[in-house]
Amino acid sequence: MAAAYSLNSVGSLSLSLLCLFATTLQVTSAVAGEAELSSQSTLADASPTKLPKCDRTFVSRGGASNGTFHAPELLNSNNQSRQCLYTFLAAPGQRVLVEFRKFELRGKPPDGAAVGELPACMHEYMDIYSEMASLETGELVNSAFGGRYCGPIPPRQRVSLHRAVALSFYTDKMYTPPNLFTGTYRFINASEFEVGTPVPNTLCSFIIEASKRKTGLLLSPTYPGIYPKDVTCNYLFSGQPGQRIRLEFRDFDLFFGGPHCPFDWVRVYDGPDNSSAAIGTYCGQQRNLVLYSSDERLLVTFYTLPRAASTQNRGFKGIFEFSESFVKLDFISKHDAEHIRGSECDQKILSKKESTGFVYHPNYPFPYIQKVVCRYFIYGMQDSQNLERVRLEFQNFSIPKGENPKPDSTCNDGYLKVYLRGQEATDSYDKHDAELCGERAADFPPALVSDGPRLVMVFSSGELQGRGFKAKYTFETEYRVPGTAAPGGECAFTYRSESKKRGEFNSPRYPSNYPSHTNCTYMLDATPNEQVTVVFDHFKVRADAWNATAGLYGGATCSEDWVEAWWVGREGSRVPLGRWCGAAAPGPLHSPRGALGLMIALRTDAEHVASGFKARYVFEPAKSIFGDCGGNMSGAEWGVVTSPRYPLPYEPPARAAASRVCNWFVTARPGKRLLLNFQFFAVEGHLIDRGCPAAVLRLWYESPGPPLELCGEKAPADRWQYLSSSNSIRLSFIIADKSVGGSGWRAVWTEVSAAEGAACPGGALPCGAACLPRAALCSGLQHCAHPLQHHQHCEKGVSGGSSSSWTWWWVACGGSAAGAAVLGAWCRRRGRRTPRRPPPPPRPPPRPRPPALPDTV
Repeated sequence: MAAAYSLNSVGSLSLSLLCLFATTLQVTSAVAGEAELSSQSTLADASPTKLPKCDRTFVSRGGASNGTFHAPELLNSNNQSRQCLYTFLAAPGQRVLVEFRKFELRGKPPDGAAVGELPACMHEYMDIYSEMASLETGELVNSAFGGRYCGPIPPRQRVSLHRAVALSFYTDKMYTPPNLFTGTYRFINASEFEVGTPVPNTLCSFIIEASKRKTGLLLSPTYPGIYPKDVTCNYLFSGQPGQRIRLEFRDFDLFFGGPHCPFDWVRVYDGPDNSSAAIGTYCGQQRNLVLYSSDERLLVTFYTLPRAASTQNRGFKGIFEFSESFVKLDFISKHDAEHIRGSECDQKILSKKESTGFVYHPNYPFPYIQKVVCRYFIYGMQDSQNLERVRLEFQNFSIPKGENPKPDSTCNDGYLKVYLRGQEATDSYDKHDAELCGERAADFPPALVSDGPRLVMVFSSGELQGRGFKAKYTFETEYRVPGTAAPGGECAFTYRSESKKRGEFNSPRYPSNYPSHTNCTYMLDATPNEQVTVVFDHFKVRADAWNATAGLYGGATCSEDWVEAWWVGREGSRVPLGRWCGAAAPGPLHSPRGALGLMIALRTDAEHVASGFKARYVFEPAKSIFGDCGGNMSGAEWGVVTSPRYPLPYEPPARAAASRVCNWFVTARPGKRLLLNFQFFAVEGHLIDRGCPAAVLRLWYESPGPPLELCGEKAPADRWQYLSSSNSIRLSFIIADKSVGGSGWRAVWTEVSAAEGAACPGGALPCGAACLPRAALCSGLQHCAHPLQHHQHCEKGVSGGSSSSWTWWWVACGGSAAGAAVLGAWCRRRGRRTPRRPPPPPRPPPRPRPPALPDTV
């Protein structure tokens, strides 16, 4: 394709070029020294025109020589096309190097043309040929095309692949000045490119043997000129047993086609052929590229695509060395580590799930070798199910500091730098976390722990010899949970009021997914005169089979992953608060007065995972047993309990307070039970969609078991009615600091008897599984969620119970102000006759097994 392209570009000048090149060959064989052939000495016909010839030829005599060339001065009044061929021929054992000093051809190169423009370089250009394989007639037309150039940017220098370079200058301008382009040529020794023993029948493959040359130069076939297309060069390094090979690229410039180098590349194999393990594949521009073999053999392959000239890259220049003094790798292979191919002594250590091991200095157990740099990459597990950190503990350490102080460093000679935050991922080796050296006991390094799954060490031995180091590494599970972690490494964290009054905690690895098959506990310890509040700001725990019922949480609804919470007593007793899963966040948690604090646990199974939770805690001075509001209700047959300020909306807590808490304790006579009916309920949140993170009403009415958790809105047609399993209930309304307020709630409680069979005895009124006292019908309150039939004795003013008596007096007085006064006087006299009993102590919530807290909780 390149030959065809060249032929089309030259057009009718092909015959002239062939004839000229044949004449040049005759000159090469006839001329004894370097000669510049004038236009009068070239072949006759100057096709495509009959104008005077302008070709020039430069021939080497065999010695080191150089010279200059420049554009011909042409006067072309008729704008006829002119073709000038510049030929440079080296002697056997030589090559040609051509370089342009000035280049101002009139036109624009195709690569520089704007989108939509026709290709330029049409009226004046320079074609270059530097890869002619032989000096046969016609080789110029058949050789690879080296590119067409015009404009102000000169072509990069060229080195002939064999012995010749040809420049074809074309113009149809009226005048060509001699300074249109200028350049230099030089005949160089071809032996520089023979880096070893040539492989027969190959263009650029060599065998480099340590027995013949221990050090030397490695060059691409035409370095520093543009490298040729469609070549494959193999450089096989073969050393003596016990030797290793060091290869350092001082210059590396290949066409970059992408990170995987799909076009032109250099590939280095750690062995004698391309079936050996590859150290790496390289393209583009590389800096500080230094490679080592693992043993005495190394193969370097250079490959370029067979394409038209479209690159301007130099290739590569490197130096190689065979040596027995490079670091022996047995100190790596013997100790559960892996040598990083291509490095002198770098190693990597990968976790085997909470595994341990040791790292050593090179040449261990003997003193280390001077002027050696080794890197240690110690990587813990990091995937969807695992996250580890690395703990490093030194057992031996001796690296001399040196005597000449260095700025910003305590280590003046050798050192061991440690990186704990993954700086190696961005080549930030100047940002180390610790620089260690010294030989005294005071210089012995402390234990180091990585911030994440990676720990990297860089050991530089310097010029002084030392005994080196030995260190133990341990891979520990990293949960990324703030707090005081358990000493054994399990997922258990403690938050003490004495250490910090407020803070945050989260599920493992938050905001990433928590790992499966995990049990984590969070213990929040308050002082005796404090209480702790926990508010959840994010909550998403896997619940594939979750079938939540409003306010009901437990093993029946959360069976895959879940979060649980308890009040903790001072003797280790626990009172369950609930179990949550899905997207429904727990309501604010608040420890009662006298409790030790709260305990929260996350349990996950072996299946899928989710993002988990994030929560914050606040330790505050203890409040009354009733909290900020609330109270004790007993000694009556019924009553009403409402949210604070009802029917006005409830308010968020005071500024800087974590929560507002109201506790109500309702107690009936022994043998009785309590019926609670919500007439109105509007608390921010939604039990199923998002839970109750801002405000929650907890209701203890069944024993044993956790409380019912309520938020959201009750529709007018909904029936929210609950019957206690004992003679006491407890309500706890907690409003978090992130609450925006809501309308609140109103509930009627009634002392009832359990229904026996289908009817209630003694004329009591049935309401579900409860039997209401007959007088409750005349109280004016909605005791039952479903309507009750109006009773005839209410019209006669006959009722039993305190509320009915007050109603009778009020009706008897006609509902007037005088009646109200009489009723008030009656109440005051009754109060004096019957002294009011003090309220009984608040009752605890239902006690599960193990035993619950004492009565003060």
